[in-house]
Amino acid sequence: LDEAKKEIPKIEEEIKVLLIPKDPDDAKNVVVELRAGAGGDEASIFAGDLYRMYTKYCEGRGWKINLVDYNEGTSGGYKEIIFEVSGTEVYGTLKFEAGVHRVQRVPQTETQGRVHTSAASVIVLPEAEEFDVELNMQDVRIERTTSTGPGGQSVNTTYSAIKLHHEPTGMIVSCQDQKSSHKNLEKALKVLRSRLYEIELAKKQAADSEKRKSMVSTGDRSAKIRTYNYAQGRVTDHRIGLTLYDLSNIINGDIQKLVDELMLAENTEILKASNENI
Repeated sequence: LDEAKKEIPKIEEEIKVLLIPKDPDDAKNVVVELRAGAGGDEASIFAGDLYRMYTKYCEGRGWKINLVDYNEGTSGGYKEIIFEVSGTEVYGTLKFEAGVHRVQRVPQTETQGRVHTSAASVIVLPEAEEFDVELNMQDVRIERTTSTGPGGQSVNTTYSAIKLHHEPTGMIVSCQDQKSSHKNLEKALKVLRSRLYEIELAKKQAADSEKRKSMVSTGDRSAKIRTYNYAQGRVTDHRIGLTLYDLSNIINGDIQKLVDELMLAENTEILKASNENI
């Protein structure tokens, strides 16, 4: 009986976690936008490293990746790359990756062997269904252009690339991944809907995080969330103060430990807030 009594607090905690209301967006697919920040060519190379990291992680989870648009860096990597991820509980897993990722290492282009600090930003948008957000097509100007960059003759000579101008917000969305302009339009509209939905979501997140002083998912795109230090083989997540000396595996897609710890931290915050409100 005493043994059973000792188990009660642990079981109570487990029940509380199970009772945490699920975020309805957690089950959604996502649109991920990666952009090179400060640091020139090295920042583009790092954005390419992050894209590879996410690709490998998603493949390991059995999720599907679809490229939407990209702008390659002059020395490799990407100045910007946008892709969709579809699968099970994708937003609930990848939402913690949103923010500024920082790398400290000696760039390939560095001749003096000096360590540089560069950054790339990650935006994770839950993919909006048509009923999630009202998009008036009269507000959207559609521009058809020829594709730029790699893709072969048929892509570059036909007007298959799509650029959407959303007049009320000034948002511009491009898609040139497909050879068919209809498919590019479909993808671009999906991204535009997701961005508009995220504006509403960010307002809600800001209000929620203000309520519970959240450090984990504030929706603040400019927040520096993680540092990858190559000399020390170290990855530090600044939101929860977690340091792992496992950089080579993490940058090769093994981010599950980080995801698990961030989920745990968020659940703990939600529980704490709900206890305070009782």
